[in-house]
Amino acid sequence: MTDLTIYKEEFCISTDKRKLDLDAIHEFLSTKAYWCLNIPKDKVQTANENSLCFGIYQDNKQIGFARIITDFSTIAYLGDVYILEEYRGRGLSKWLMETIMSYPNLQGLRRWILLTVHTHELYRKFGWTDIADSTKWMELHNKNAYSK
Repeated sequence: MTDLTIYKEEFCISTDKRKLDLDAIHEFLSTKAYWCLNIPKDKVQTANENSLCFGIYQDNKQIGFARIITDFSTIAYLGDVYILEEYRGRGLSKWLMETIMSYPNLQGLRRWILLTVHTHELYRKFGWTDIADSTKWMELHNKNAYSK
């Protein structure tokens, strides 16, 4: 799979894992992301190694991130999406979602899934909807997986 790198003004989105700043991603996820507070750095590293990652950068500074878990054929899970607070309101999350949803190796999937508390309206702009029949979904969720 070929890495994607695109530019818009002073910002860059790239799928090149060599560009990822693991320290910055871990800092955000472990201290600010309600879904995975206290996640150990080695868990973030392993997750990134086994996912399609989209980094957002200003110069070489990591300012945003999203991770896709997928088989590239039938299903994709979108997770760990963030833009640093000081960069919000500039359309970067919309640009990130446009880039993800148009990524060539993610076309023709039968299902996309994600979990979110705050940003439903962003995802709805890209065709996402609430689960039509939640009685068909099950989960095994360990909400204390990263507790200290």
